[in-house]
Amino acid sequence: MTLQQRQEQENSRTHSVATHCPYCAFQCGMLLGGSPQQPWIEGDRRFQVNKGGLCLKGWTAPETLAHAERLRTPLKRQPDGRLLPVSWDEALESVVHFIQATQQRYGKEAVGVFGSGALTNEEAYLLGKFARLALNTSQIDYNGRFCMSSAAEAMNRAFGLDRGLPFPLEDLAQAEVILLVGSNIAETMPPLMQYLDRQQRAGGLLITVDPRQSLTARSGQRHLRLTPGSDAALANGLLHILIRDGLIDEEYITRRTNNFAAARAMAAAYWPERVERLTGVPEQDLTAVAHLLAQARSAIILTGRGAEQQRQGVTNVLAYINVALALGLVGKPGSGFGSLTGQGNGQGGREHGQKANQLPGYRRIDDPAARAYLAHVWGINAEELPGPGRSAYEMLSSLGTPNGVRCLFVMGSNLVVSAPSALHIEERLAALDSLIVCDFFLSETARLATIVLPVTQWAEEEGTLTNLEGRVIHRRRVFQPPAGVWDEISVLCELARRLGKGQYFPFRSAREVFEELRRASAGGLADYAGITYEKIDAHQGVFWPCPSLEHPGTPRLFSDGFPTADGRARFHVTHYQGPGEEPDQDYPLYLSTGRILTHYQSGSQTRRIGQLQALSPEPLIEIHPTTARVHGLQEGDLALLSTRRASMQGRIKITEAIREDTLFVPFHWGDTQAVNRLTNPALDPISRMPEFKVCAARIERLTNPDA
Repeated sequence: MTLQQRQEQENSRTHSVATHCPYCAFQCGMLLGGSPQQPWIEGDRRFQVNKGGLCLKGWTAPETLAHAERLRTPLKRQPDGRLLPVSWDEALESVVHFIQATQQRYGKEAVGVFGSGALTNEEAYLLGKFARLALNTSQIDYNGRFCMSSAAEAMNRAFGLDRGLPFPLEDLAQAEVILLVGSNIAETMPPLMQYLDRQQRAGGLLITVDPRQSLTARSGQRHLRLTPGSDAALANGLLHILIRDGLIDEEYITRRTNNFAAARAMAAAYWPERVERLTGVPEQDLTAVAHLLAQARSAIILTGRGAEQQRQGVTNVLAYINVALALGLVGKPGSGFGSLTGQGNGQGGREHGQKANQLPGYRRIDDPAARAYLAHVWGINAEELPGPGRSAYEMLSSLGTPNGVRCLFVMGSNLVVSAPSALHIEERLAALDSLIVCDFFLSETARLATIVLPVTQWAEEEGTLTNLEGRVIHRRRVFQPPAGVWDEISVLCELARRLGKGQYFPFRSAREVFEELRRASAGGLADYAGITYEKIDAHQGVFWPCPSLEHPGTPRLFSDGFPTADGRARFHVTHYQGPGEEPDQDYPLYLSTGRILTHYQSGSQTRRIGQLQALSPEPLIEIHPTTARVHGLQEGDLALLSTRRASMQGRIKITEAIREDTLFVPFHWGDTQAVNRLTNPALDPISRMPEFKVCAARIERLTNPDA
């Protein structure tokens, strides 16, 4: 390194800004400086969550800021089908025209809004307000419906409140036993592994539940390789053994819970021999794990998408919550139940109004008192607020239909890759009268748009996010956006003005939006009233609920009670129902999807970063050696993977880390490599979560790829 280079690096250090990674819900702190063309990045050792650690995606995140494919001007679909640059004025006028023409012809509900767990709290709040006040439509949901909805519904039903981790991350390092279900932290959230490493160095035990022996499973001491989709049976089996062997905390159950008698009666049907047949987990392993959990001085049960992205996702999570309650874990330091939020603002994004059935502060949209309160904050009559809308997949399935959405406004989501049965969704998007997409790249979804609006990236905007433990953090602006690029708050406020509702959207900054969010959430379950930017900065984040400026925030929930009508948690009957599709003669294998280390979500960002794309240029189909031999497949072969909905091509990766009856494919690629084209859109009846994790599939060697 030359003297000049060293001086430039030191200057970047001196003038760097403390902000946060744009990717997962761990929300690592980082120091960012330099310029978008030559960024300088370092992990923020002062931020107590990641303590300076970053994963490969975090280290390379700034490379998207000055990317050659960055959108810098609005685009409009021309009569000849091309997307060509237009001015902002023309683009916004066109958006307003499409909205008004659609609503005049088909009614208010014919315009829909689709948001994202990547938006800041301010953007998510404002998007919900824009839909319900500026558009007067109930048709709003977001891609977090495909992520945390099952866990959220389960925790609300059991505890009266959903906060992914109702305890601080530090509790993980203190737990004597951790049962980690359906999550590969080592690849999806690598800096979190430092807590599990500390836990194990202190003598703690990590037990994983996963059809794959993932990198995380290999780092633990015990691994239960269950049949895909059998989580409820496994959890019920654990509860059966705990009751049978007298290992439950009867004093806690009596004092702090309800409905245990019904759960006990249900668990009687899940004797270990039956559970072994349903799950493939040997009886002795199930018994050993139940005893390890019960004998530990402190224990934590965590679920991830593996258990939650199923047709019975809510049931699965409630079944594991039953185990945690039976052991008296919830509300104790170093113990409890939690769910690992995935998207960057997956927690805050589901709290403040961009869900179909929700108002800010986790208020329900069908609650008259909640409607009256929010109407007062917004200065309107409660009767003007729409009611509940369709959930994400149901709204997307309605696109272009006579009684469905005809004009869709998308902010921060790549539906063509991330939605289940994605070919069907692509067909529905094509049936729209108009599609408006806000993005910074021409994603697979933006390529289909009528209007594309170029918006800011993470390092070019200010706002707050809420990480997986409920800590509200401050994303600081580091760089000014490129000329011609607007931030989402400006886009929404200007559209509202042109729609005649500008008086309700006077915001000039994220801070001004946050001040209204504080008032709108006050008194709700997710109460941010006592949180300010200054308080966040002073304390490296503030845990909600925080109802007043004097309140310190709430790192640990449920210590003294639950926010339910009687202050008690509730057991549930959680009978195993099986996945929506079982393997048969035509489709003899299970297919499961997930994430890998090098890419994130739909891959719209990470596939544009050379280092990450070089490491993982295409999706690989993981298959067991025995299964590969049966199907005449070898390492690196090009194969055709098919389900009842669609097919995809992929190369074979042979590994003993997967069950013989299961295939695994990451979902970060689009077009013909999009595995979500194959997944089953069957929905959980409560959360409306699609069944991404389990469907029936077949595989064959592809001898003629062109065909």
